[in-house]
Amino acid sequence: MMTFKETVNFLEKAFPAYHLIGPSAYKADLVNTEQLMEHLGHPEDRFRAIHVAGTNGKGSVSHSLASILQQAGYKVGLYTSPHLVDLRERVRINGEMISVEEVINFVETHKHYFKEHSLSFFEMMTGMAFHCFAVHQVDVAVIEVGMGGRLDSTNVVHPDLSVITNIGFDHTQFLGDTLEAIAGEKAGIIKPHVPVVIGETQEATQPVFNDKAKKWECSITFADQQYQVRVNNPMTDDHMLDVDILSGKDIVYKHLLFALMGDYQQKNVLTALCAVDALRRLGYRIEENHVREGLMQVVTATGLHGRWEYYGTHPDIICETAHNVDGIQSMLAKLQTLKYNRLHLVYGCVNDKDYQHIIQLLPPDAVYYFTQPSTPRALDVHTLAQAAESTGRCGLVYPQCEQAIRSAQLHAGTNDVILITGSIFLVADAIPVLTEETLE
Repeated sequence: MMTFKETVNFLEKAFPAYHLIGPSAYKADLVNTEQLMEHLGHPEDRFRAIHVAGTNGKGSVSHSLASILQQAGYKVGLYTSPHLVDLRERVRINGEMISVEEVINFVETHKHYFKEHSLSFFEMMTGMAFHCFAVHQVDVAVIEVGMGGRLDSTNVVHPDLSVITNIGFDHTQFLGDTLEAIAGEKAGIIKPHVPVVIGETQEATQPVFNDKAKKWECSITFADQQYQVRVNNPMTDDHMLDVDILSGKDIVYKHLLFALMGDYQQKNVLTALCAVDALRRLGYRIEENHVREGLMQVVTATGLHGRWEYYGTHPDIICETAHNVDGIQSMLAKLQTLKYNRLHLVYGCVNDKDYQHIIQLLPPDAVYYFTQPSTPRALDVHTLAQAAESTGRCGLVYPQCEQAIRSAQLHAGTNDVILITGSIFLVADAIPVLTEETLE
C-alpha cells in the first residue's frame, strides 16, 4: 500500500489538476462525475447539502455556514477548494480534515476506475468528499463550487439551499466574458423548488437569477436587500470585525463579531446570515448564539486561512488570497483603513489572471517584492516585474516566495505593513514560512 506522500504524488501525476496545470484540466460536462457517483453507490444522495457558488466570497461563506451549523450541534461536512498546504484541507468533518488513511484507502480502492475513466483531480476529489460524508453520516454538507456552477462536478448534489455570493470577471475563457453570461453559469446550481440566496444585487445579473428562480419555482432572496451592515469597528484588538446588522431601521444583531476581516467580508456576513434565515425556514435549529459563536470561531472551527489573516505584528504581516480584480479592489479598500508608514507588497500570481489590469490597481508608492507561487501555472516573476515596471511600479525580483518574504521582513520598519497577496498559491507558500518564523 502507498504512503500518504506516495498517494499525493500519484494523484498529482496521474490526474489533470486545474490548480497545477490550468485550463487543460477543466472538464466542461458532468458525465464523468455522474458515472463516478454511480460507481460509488450514489453517496451524494446520502446527506443533506448546502451548495455555494460565486466569483468571490464563496469560500468564506461556506466556512461561515459550516461553523454556524457546527455550533448548532450538527455534524457538518465541508468541501472546498483549492487547498493551501494539504489536499485534505478540502474535505473536513466538523472542522477536522479527513484522515491520511481515508485518503490512501479511497485511492487504493478506486484508482483503476479513475484511470480507466480519465478523471480529473477535481472529479476524483469530489468523489472522495461525497464518499466520506456518506460514510461518516454527516447531518449536512456545505459544498463549495469549484468553478462556475452549471458544469461543475459538485453540481450532482440535490441541496436544501443554493447560495450564490456575487458575480465578477474570473475564468472568463470558460464562463463567458459578460456578467450576464457568468451569472448564467453560476445560476446552474439553482434547482427546482430549492430556495436560493443571492449575496449581491447587481443590475446586470439580477434578471438572470430572477428568471432562473421563476423557471424552477424557487424562492429567491437577495441578501443586501434583506440586511445592511453598520461597522462599529473595522478591527478589534483581537482582529475581529465588529458590526451591527440591520433590517431597515431595526437592529437584528448588535455587535456581531466576525473573525474574517476586509471590507468584502461585510458582504459575506450578510450572505451567511440570509442563508441562516433560509435554513431556519427549512427546519434547521439555529439560534442567535450559534450564529455569534460560529462567526467568531470560523477560523479555528473550520481551518480557514488566508483571508486578511495576520501572521505577525511590528511590522504587521498580512496574507490575503485576493486574486482577481474584484478581490484586489476589496483588499485595497481594507488597506486604506489601516495606519502605517510604508506598505511592503509581496506579490505573485498565476498566468491566467488579468495581471496587467490588476497591477495598475496596486498602490504605486508601495515597496514591491515580486515573486511567483510554486505551481506550474505561475506567471514568471520576470514577466510580472516587467509589466509592473511599465506602470511605474518597480521592485526587487525573487524566484521563490520565501526569499521575497525574508527580504520584506529585513527592510520593513516596526510601523510598516507587509502584505502578501495575488494568488491562493502564493499564500500557500507563505504560510509555512511565516508559521516557522512565528515559532522561532
